[in-house]
Amino acid sequence: MAQLIDGRKWAAVSRAETAQSVAMLVQKGITPGLAVILVGDNPASESYVRGKEKAAREVGITSQLIRLPVETTETELLHWIDLLNRDPLCHGILVQLPLPDHIAAERVIEAISPAKDVDGFHTQNIGALSVGLPAIVPCTPLGVMKLLAYESVPIAGAHAVIIGRSNIVGKPMASLLLAQSATVTICHSKTHDLASITRQADILVAAVGRPKMVTGDMIKPGAVVIDVGINRTDEGLVGDVDFASASTVAAAITPVPRGVGPMTIAMLLHNTVTAALRT
Repeated sequence: MAQLIDGRKWAAVSRAETAQSVAMLVQKGITPGLAVILVGDNPASESYVRGKEKAAREVGITSQLIRLPVETTETELLHWIDLLNRDPLCHGILVQLPLPDHIAAERVIEAISPAKDVDGFHTQNIGALSVGLPAIVPCTPLGVMKLLAYESVPIAGAHAVIIGRSNIVGKPMASLLLAQSATVTICHSKTHDLASITRQADILVAAVGRPKMVTGDMIKPGAVVIDVGINRTDEGLVGDVDFASASTVAAAITPVPRGVGPMTIAMLLHNTVTAALRT
């Protein structure tokens, strides 16, 4: 059976490291501040925001929640972002997605100052990451990299296969792995004979949003499997990987839940401190 990569355990380690960094900043007169904007009353978004607020407070980050009604216009939302961009006490801005249909998420993300873009979604941050310049990195792929580091998984020279090419996970994941000298293959919906490629992976990252798509026979014996997928099904939350069959083949694997998810929030806190350090 594969070794379980416990995201909750490593997220706690990361949060403790962040708390130490916050304490050092506070001694210098800087208290990292995070502003979260929530538009509407999506129950899942409410839950995520509460978790982020609680985690921020626990490490000493000042958290400000701005609740806006669902009928808020794009212009009004952009005004709030402008105010936060100019607020010296706010180091990180997060607009909880998804937004109501009448608001263009792309315009909202681009309105956030790249220096305060703790989600790492701004094109300036994504572009800097792709060419190896300092950037605020999207939280989920950064969390995966932290997990691999904590677990001492060799990356240089390894063949890493990523299933999924989103701007939020797949593409930045590839940039981060390349930066550590992995050989990277990105697979997607148009990839021919997916299984023949995934069976070559020393590190397999599944981030496609299809429940249990990756089965044990698609995995190289001894591979490290990172399941980024979170899919709500009749049996509860499941990942993109069929855990039961994959765990009999892989050397190590993340579960869903309690795998990558906790690291995503931990990296939001990390990014807020990174932003504060750069002020």
